[in-house]
Amino acid sequence: MGIQVQEERPLTAPVAHPGGRRGRPSRRTLAIAATLVLAAGFTYLAVRGVDWHRAWVAVEHCEAWWLLPALAVFVLQVLLRAMRWRSLFAHGRRPDRGPIVEATLIGYLFNSIMPARAGEAARVVSLTKNSTVPPAEIVGTALVERVYDLVAVLIIFLAASPWLPHVSWFGAAEILAAAAAIALAGTVAVLAIYGDRPLQWLARPLGRLPRLSPESIERHVALLADGLSGLRQHRVALEATIWTLAAWMASSLWAWLVLLAFFPHITFAAGILVTIATGLAMVIPAPPASLGVFEYACVLALKAYGISQTGALPYAVVLHISNFVPLVVAGAVALHIGTRRAARPAQAATYT
Repeated sequence: MGIQVQEERPLTAPVAHPGGRRGRPSRRTLAIAATLVLAAGFTYLAVRGVDWHRAWVAVEHCEAWWLLPALAVFVLQVLLRAMRWRSLFAHGRRPDRGPIVEATLIGYLFNSIMPARAGEAARVVSLTKNSTVPPAEIVGTALVERVYDLVAVLIIFLAASPWLPHVSWFGAAEILAAAAAIALAGTVAVLAIYGDRPLQWLARPLGRLPRLSPESIERHVALLADGLSGLRQHRVALEATIWTLAAWMASSLWAWLVLLAFFPHITFAAGILVTIATGLAMVIPAPPASLGVFEYACVLALKAYGISQTGALPYAVVLHISNFVPLVVAGAVALHIGTRRAARPAQAATYT
């Protein structure tokens, strides 16, 4: 009786596919790598040439009690932003204030600890679970919110420019303001004239994807159009504009109060310039908590007031910490409360 020898397969066989996807970095890996490179690059720009001993002395001798009113104003501007988001929903379709605030805090939490604005998706998921508003409509309001932020920053910049020192990037900001105004006016005009038909046309190629019927796409586009009420309804637009400007002015007040801890005689205009610089910097694809980007924007803004990087960096770090810590703590609490609330129905179903 002969012995049959089974041929062994080489252990490396599954890997021998040079044309396959295995071994290639995923999009997520590339995105994380890109944000880390951005963070490292802007951090280098913010810290180069800093006299670390003098910077530490500046922190030790700052008037830290200014951080208490700054914290109160910071909390106020977070609530103002939450109410601004709520105001972007059409009247009669607005979620309750509680779920809006909770979703806002959760969004800030994920933006603080994850790259690429992950908090935008997190707050949409949170509000979807805690309200009856369809996700597509929520996404529409989140998109419009970014438009309002950019326009508000540029409006404040143009209104305050007579009191601001001239800096090299003012010309670029003015061009950006003009381009944003033209683009916004064109978008509003198209939506006013044609309704959601342009959106339907843009979404038409999605019908080629599997599991997406034309009827489903049309329904979701209609819901997305509902979320664009801030660009279509004058009353919604006016209310959202007021909330947005109030939130950004509160941000300017917060930035100024922290400035007073380091530079007691600096004017409120400096807080506005810091807010404008950090607001425009948010256009850049963000590392977690905008690390490096935020600090360099502050350094650039204070350079216009003759403040060196050694003097500006301690302020930028303290301002960033006074932003990061409250948002992470409040966001973690909101996430914990939301998780426990979601677990209660599951536990009740288990015991019944």
